[in-house]
Amino acid sequence: MAKKRLYDVAKEYNISSNAMMSILAELGFVPKSHMSVATDEMLQAIQKRFQAEKEAAKKGIEQKKKPKPPEPQKPADTAVTKKETFDERLAKLSTALRRHDKRKKRFDKKRRKEGRLIDHTAVVKSFKATMATIGGVKKTKKYKRRFKPDVEVEIAEENIIEVNEFMTVAELATPLNMKPAELISVCLKLGMMASINQRLDLETIETIALECGYGIQEKQEIGEEARDMEVKENLVSRAPVVTVMGHVDHGKTSLLDYIRKTNVAAHEAGAITQHIGAYEVALPKGNITFIDTPGHEAFTAMRARGAQVTDIVVLVVAADDAVMPQTVEAIDHARAAGVPIIVAINKIDKSNANPDMIKQQLTKYNLVSEEWGGKTIMTEVSAKTGQGIDHLLEMILLQAELLDLKADPLIRGQGIVIEAELERGRGPVCTVIVQKGSIAVSDPIVAGPYCGRVRVMLNDLDMPLKVIGPSTPVRVTGLNGVPQAGDTFMVVNDDQEAREISMKRMQVKREQEIRRGFGHTTLEGIYEQIREGQVKELRLIIKADVDGSAEVLSETLGKIITTEVRTVIIHKGVGAVTESDVLLAAASNAVIISFNVSPDGRARQAAAHEKIEIKQYNIIYDVENDVRKAIEGLLAPSISEEFGGVAEVRQIFKAPKVGTIAGCFIKEGTIKRTDKVHIVRDGRVIYTGALSSLKRFKDDVREVVGGYECGMAVENYNDIKVGDSIEAYHLVETARKLE
Repeated sequence: MAKKRLYDVAKEYNISSNAMMSILAELGFVPKSHMSVATDEMLQAIQKRFQAEKEAAKKGIEQKKKPKPPEPQKPADTAVTKKETFDERLAKLSTALRRHDKRKKRFDKKRRKEGRLIDHTAVVKSFKATMATIGGVKKTKKYKRRFKPDVEVEIAEENIIEVNEFMTVAELATPLNMKPAELISVCLKLGMMASINQRLDLETIETIALECGYGIQEKQEIGEEARDMEVKENLVSRAPVVTVMGHVDHGKTSLLDYIRKTNVAAHEAGAITQHIGAYEVALPKGNITFIDTPGHEAFTAMRARGAQVTDIVVLVVAADDAVMPQTVEAIDHARAAGVPIIVAINKIDKSNANPDMIKQQLTKYNLVSEEWGGKTIMTEVSAKTGQGIDHLLEMILLQAELLDLKADPLIRGQGIVIEAELERGRGPVCTVIVQKGSIAVSDPIVAGPYCGRVRVMLNDLDMPLKVIGPSTPVRVTGLNGVPQAGDTFMVVNDDQEAREISMKRMQVKREQEIRRGFGHTTLEGIYEQIREGQVKELRLIIKADVDGSAEVLSETLGKIITTEVRTVIIHKGVGAVTESDVLLAAASNAVIISFNVSPDGRARQAAAHEKIEIKQYNIIYDVENDVRKAIEGLLAPSISEEFGGVAEVRQIFKAPKVGTIAGCFIKEGTIKRTDKVHIVRDGRVIYTGALSSLKRFKDDVREVVGGYECGMAVENYNDIKVGDSIEAYHLVETARKLE
């Protein structure tokens, strides 16, 4: 059993460490400090002392509660007449009444004065805090884990922190009262490699918080109280929101293309979907809203957002391939969201297709086909020929009927921003999935920290709409800024309420950025940098066409980190590279990465004047590879010793102004004048240095090969003896690679 230290014992008895040291001194113990280990004798003596004080206090309270014996009445003075006794009593009564009136007036005046000064709320709060800590026991409550409801942990109420979903390590460190470096070390103890810019999901945040002794509570966004509640009498059936997920190049977008009779993939760079799209498909038996999420592993966060707003997940797996890592990630996201999974085995028209093998591999992840006695719906489809797609749509509608999806269309519209971008001529445009209620043109709206009025609503075919209901995807214009993908979107009463909510959210966002270190540099910050040591940084400014891509690039590049070099994303945004971005890069010595956007004319001129590099990309693989190469260039090269030759000392010469000269015979290799040397005696290296001279007879030479004799002098070392070996080597620098 671990020994207790004195300060821990003081905490148990709810006293200070100094008070505990005084008590021990009275009891005859002389510990060195409050950090000393408490012995069994000390613990027993302390316990007896407090037990005795407790019993004494109890006796005092009991004595106060006992009624006092009545005082013996004085015998009446028989010499006084009845009339004199009555007059005395009357005079005493009059005097007592006058004194009572004076005391009452003074008391009322004092109470009115104190009533203005005393904060009764603070008194009640202090009283509750005192009562909660009586006996040295803090008030705790059972904290039920969010992702493990059966597991309960006792957490103090003041240690419950409010968190947001997908917080970065730097953002999480603030409510935990820790430095980001300390939180990273906690992650390493838990077996997680995390950088300061890496975003964490709620489950990971809860695990880290519990490790630090805290519980979590998901923070309610400002303005959530303005949301309308659904009325059960007004609930009507709504279309299911279906997310198509799976590995890259397994045919997710091609499957939607066949359903929508369009070609989305042709517009994407490298024929890879790098944005989230929302589409509505009208069928005879009902409508279906599809969300197409990218399959590349870097878009994990975008796929997670797709699973948050969805009702059903369609997992696309290629019949000519296998279950890939991103397929497993998609399964995990769907299960974390608690939504049913329908598996679409694509590319069955190919000659090497093997659907049974795919079904067999999926059983490892508890996805067993209904044909094999399981509960997972699996359909074989071909996005090229259209085979099995009608059956897939029927299964989706059947699953939606089982879920009994309903919403209230009469309340104000509420939804989630799926994607946001800045379009030329339109301004901020965001793709929204309406979850509840209805949205109409000219409604005042709030999305994230931005507000405005709905100007235009367009569906996925760019057709204008006037009013939309639940489960409808729509592109909305009219906001005064570009919100982040995943922000809430809602209709409010009027413009004033929208501006108030927007202003409050802006203040919260600004405060978070300052706390994360994007504010002005302070002396404390400079001191921390000096104390942590010189760490090389690759500073980046990211500008992308949509917010989802900017966020994903920030997360992907933030993960590229070593103990010597780290990437710092000082700014990320949506839209073309502007002059202000170039000036920010010049001030912070950063590189600008533009993804699917181009710099405007003034930005190009400023970049040429300030000599700022703007790297343009349209495929995320190229960005990641180039940043890795840049970081590898910043890594200190690995230095190794390359063997040159060995010489044996056979004779010693003393020369004035030169020192000791060793007459040597080169046993093997070649010794050069610029080489470093180890002097070896009895198998041990006794000195390491450089040659000050190398001669053959009286001539200075650049090198001496094996089998020849020469004279050597070593810089700052004269204690060379006959029989020593001189090993020559030179240093070789090798460029390091990231693992």
